[in-house]
Amino acid sequence: MRNAPVALVTGANRGIGFEIAKGLVAAGYAVLIGARSAERATEAAALLGEQARGLHLDVTDPESIAASANHIRADFGRLDVLVQNAAIAAAAGRSFANGEALAAAHRPSVVSLAEMREVWDTNVFGVLAVYQAMVPILKDTPGSRIVNVSSGMGSLTLASDKSQPVRQFFDAAYSGSKTALNALTVAMAIELEPFGIKVNAVSPGHTRTRLTGFSGTDTPAQGAEEAIRLALTEADGPTGGFTHALMGTLPW
Repeated sequence: MRNAPVALVTGANRGIGFEIAKGLVAAGYAVLIGARSAERATEAAALLGEQARGLHLDVTDPESIAASANHIRADFGRLDVLVQNAAIAAAAGRSFANGEALAAAHRPSVVSLAEMREVWDTNVFGVLAVYQAMVPILKDTPGSRIVNVSSGMGSLTLASDKSQPVRQFFDAAYSGSKTALNALTVAMAIELEPFGIKVNAVSPGHTRTRLTGFSGTDTPAQGAEEAIRLALTEADGPTGGFTHALMGTLPW
């Protein structure tokens, strides 16, 4: 495991994150399964075999993030791929019957500031915190990659088009957080371009996961395809992009 390229996937104990980890294991990577629960991270890693290892990583906890970075530096000395997948659609303990109900609760005029902060804390500030902790290791690893798992729901272009069905679901909390994540992706790509580090955002599509209430049209494995492809991109591959496996480049 120590001689293999190393990947860290956040929020990887289930759903799309688990499928991304599974794909990277199949590609020969030593994969760290990041999860808020150490027990669930270990259980998920056991399902993927000896090339996977559970890692307690809560993207909203600075101590957890720092400990994870120290662990990666000490045990592996490298980080070839960082996939930022951890995300939430609503505050802890809140569930909605469908996307319409979620959007209605998160309209700018009614969304709880506390709930919006909680969603953004994971989906935006958590991503930035993990990036800042891991980027020194990524810079020391030739040809490293970052993939941020975004959503087509974060596209301002699509949300501004009255002919697009996603327009009615654009909300301040979840959709807005993915718009901010896209902005972070571009900023990261610009910053890391001189170091040859590729940074891209991907949309998994409408996937059957816990986040969507298992109402999606695609499987988690299908949702993971584009993240896996960009994690494995060659040195001349794209950077600063926003793509979907079947739809190609998405508008910002």
